[in-house]
Amino acid sequence: MDTQNASYQAGQVKGQTQEKASNMTDKASNAALSTKESCQEAGQQVKAKAQGACDAVKNAVGGNK
Repeated sequence: MDTQNASYQAGQVKGQTQEKASNMTDKASNAALSTKESCQEAGQQVKAKAQGACDAVKNAVGGNK
């Protein structure tokens, strides 16, 4: 019986470890996706600001006529 109990316990530990690893992988994936989205949003903001600055310079020198 002790061998069966030890085998059962080992299976339980293996399952718990796999579940924890899966959860950690999911969290890392979510963090990476969030970072990617944040970077894309920051890039869009920089692009918009640069376009605004460019338009302002064109307006100042009469380039939009």
